[in-house]
Amino acid sequence: MTSRQAQGATQVVRDDKAVYAAGAVVWRLVEDKLCILLIHRTKYRDVTLPKGKVDPGEMLAQTAVREVHEETGIRVNLGVPVGVSRYFMRAQRQKVVHYWAAEATEDAIRNSTFVPNNEIAALEWVSLKKARKNLSYPIDLEILDEFERLVDDGVLHTFPIIALRHAKAVSRSDWEMSDASRTLTEKGKKQAEAIVAPLRAFGIRKIVTSDAVRCVQTVTPLARALDRKISETELISQDAWEEGRSDARAIIGKRVRARKPAVICSHGPVLPDLLAELALATGTIPGSYLGSASALEVGAFSVAHMSATNPGSGIISIETHVPKV
Repeated sequence: MTSRQAQGATQVVRDDKAVYAAGAVVWRLVEDKLCILLIHRTKYRDVTLPKGKVDPGEMLAQTAVREVHEETGIRVNLGVPVGVSRYFMRAQRQKVVHYWAAEATEDAIRNSTFVPNNEIAALEWVSLKKARKNLSYPIDLEILDEFERLVDDGVLHTFPIIALRHAKAVSRSDWEMSDASRTLTEKGKKQAEAIVAPLRAFGIRKIVTSDAVRCVQTVTPLARALDRKISETELISQDAWEEGRSDARAIIGKRVRARKPAVICSHGPVLPDLLAELALATGTIPGSYLGSASALEVGAFSVAHMSATNPGSGIISIETHVPKV
């Protein structure tokens, strides 16, 4: 297995002075040839990538998936982030657009409900070369450059492992029973609900959590939304960590071997071990990005993207998402 330096951890945060949007470079393989989805907008008479503004209360990953579906009728799961475009609108407010790579499966394309409308006149699947000729804005080409780097590196097909810190819980000083039995506060319950859609945006198929009540409560809304069972384990609990009985390596190793999108919910002190083991399991050169990705606020999560077809590529990139609740 070869070693790789992961792309630096990116924290997806928002400045209220800017207008935020999110979208995707949607791709598919047609007879082993890579095709990119472009949209022809009715009002602006331009050709661009699917994207749209953040709705109140949304996190950016959630926006990207929603906007792709609204504009193209195609439901996607997000892959690796491929850049951020920034430009000024007429009112001199900066617009910031986050993009991800996103594969359109054949089932998703067949189930598309798209028809030409007042916003989108047409959809067009084109090669990368033709996309460069047809896109209306140079700023879109910069996003395409980052996407093409993934293609050239052979790491376009990816799966995520998400490290999630539990939502806000009742403090130890206010809790008379065991630490493991501490429950979420009302704010914590709202955080647990708020992260459901952003986590779903990455196509989660497996939910693993510390058996502490506050962790189980954090992932329960997600499990309900996905109709999936929760796998509870004491191996990544805070009690086990404090007593020297934790085993992040066993949990991470199983998830890396499975190569399926997964979320792992644990505690602040345990998260650095989880990320360190993920780097070791994938042959990734450690760096400060691991500390950034594991230093999470309550309810926040870091998404580590790995190649689904080239295990030796290590961690392709890490991004961190923080709920505003």
